[in-house]
Amino acid sequence: MSTPPIILVPGFWLGAWAWDEVAAILRSEGHDVEALTLPGLDSIDTDRSGIGLSDHTDAIVEAVRDARRPVVLAVHSGSGAPGYAATDVIPDGIAAMVYVDTGPAKGALVADFEGDEYPLPPPDVLAEDENLDGLGDEQFAEFRRRAIPQPGGVLREAADISNEARRDIPTTVICCAFTSDQYRDAAAAGYAFLAGISDLHDVTWIDLPTSHWPMWSRPSDLAEILARIAAGVG
Repeated sequence: MSTPPIILVPGFWLGAWAWDEVAAILRSEGHDVEALTLPGLDSIDTDRSGIGLSDHTDAIVEAVRDARRPVVLAVHSGSGAPGYAATDVIPDGIAAMVYVDTGPAKGALVADFEGDEYPLPPPDVLAEDENLDGLGDEQFAEFRRRAIPQPGGVLREAADISNEARRDIPTTVICCAFTSDQYRDAAAAGYAFLAGISDLHDVTWIDLPTSHWPMWSRPSDLAEILARIAAGVG
C-alpha cells in the first residue's frame, strides 16, 4: 500500500523553500510531497494588508483537497493556527496531523497586534525569543535574506473551531526548542498555541531536541519522523 501524500507548511516569515531539504529527502524515498507558500509570503512586494488567518486556512484546505486522498499534514510554528483550523474544515482529508515545534492553536495568536505586517525581528531579539541551537551562520543568514513579513491579520484573526471529527485525527507533536514535558506543562497552563491539545483523542509526543527550525538544523531526522508517520497511516 502506498503512503499518503505529505503536505509541508512553514511557519512565520517562510515560504515553501524552507522545507527544501526535508522535501528532497522524502521525495528520494518515493514520497509524494508538496510544500506550501501561504498567502502574503511569496514576495516582499506583496500587499499583506487584507490577508488574515482564514486565507492561510483556505490555502491549506485547498492543498488537502487537491491531493484527492487523505494526507499527512505537517505544520510548523505559526502555521499551527491555520493548520488546526484546517482540521476543522476537512478532517476526512487528513490521515495524520503533525505539529512541528508548535501545536493546535486556538484563538488569536496576538489579538492586539497593530499593523499590516510583522517583519522578522532583529537577530538579537529573535535569539531571545527562539531556540537557535544547531543553526549554522550560513543558514541563519539565508533565513534573514529570504524572510518575508508575516501578514498582520494572521496574528489578529481567530478561527471558529467546532467540528467534532477533528478530535479523532491521529496527531503527533514534534518537540524541538522545548521538551515534550515542557510542552505538556505549557498546554496545561493554557498557552493559546497549544490550546487544542485537550480536544484531541490520539496524541503522540516526540522529542527532537534542536532549534525551532528543525527542517534546517536536523532535516534528516525530521524527514525520518515524517516518513515513519506516513508509513503508519499508509
